[in-house]
Amino acid sequence: MARCRRHRAGVPQVIRVSRASVAALIIASATLVTACGPHVVLPAIPESLANQSDSAGVALARSLAPTLHLQRDEPFTLERVVAVVNPTRPIIAYHLLWSHDINGQWVPWAKASDAEEVWVGYDPRTLLPTDLWTYWHGDILHTSWSGKGDPAVAVQWGKHGDLPYGVIESDLPRSRTLNLFYAAEFVLLPDIWLGKASHGGPWGFFHSYSRYRDFTRVVPLQSRLDAVVTTNDPRPVLRALFGARHADKQPWPARQ
Repeated sequence: MARCRRHRAGVPQVIRVSRASVAALIIASATLVTACGPHVVLPAIPESLANQSDSAGVALARSLAPTLHLQRDEPFTLERVVAVVNPTRPIIAYHLLWSHDINGQWVPWAKASDAEEVWVGYDPRTLLPTDLWTYWHGDILHTSWSGKGDPAVAVQWGKHGDLPYGVIESDLPRSRTLNLFYAAEFVLLPDIWLGKASHGGPWGFFHSYSRYRDFTRVVPLQSRLDAVVTTNDPRPVLRALFGARHADKQPWPARQ
């Protein structure tokens, strides 16, 4: 039992407060603070879209759609996937919309969802994959994918940064390594708890670093495409399917 003192009419008195009561008060306060936090409300998928791909474009996007290797404890759901075929370059963008990010989504002005991107380059003659780009917390990672089979991507726990599957960790940007993100989630536990009070989710990641790198939940995207369009500018279709407040990230990687 925790004990605190208060004074009434000059006479000191002792009030006993249980730990359960303190915990309940903290949770109730957090719930009030985050009650108006963001929640995902997706627009309905329209029957037709501008720049909708023809059957050949749809078949190509499905054949090159990467397989996601999620961290085994991933708490959030993949809500929508949009493939964008570039009309002038042999490259397809796959836009992934997750229900939440693990950090910073309890404040009212935060975006309610987490949008990420993967790009697959291909040989125009053979239609086989040649390159893989992934969006990694402000950086775009690139690796050659010729002769490696179907594209595959590792998805970071909670934050959904994307890595070419099998990436050498020492090749990651020095300020954005996996072990730094792993350590940061312990420092940011209060932020995660506020997010849990706002929209649900986990209390945190309380496993080993080895498990943080355990990308064993396999999600093929071939059958998960909600739309396939052919355009240089994916913003209109993303607004139509992801909502007006989705993260508007770089549409294409720079030419090699």
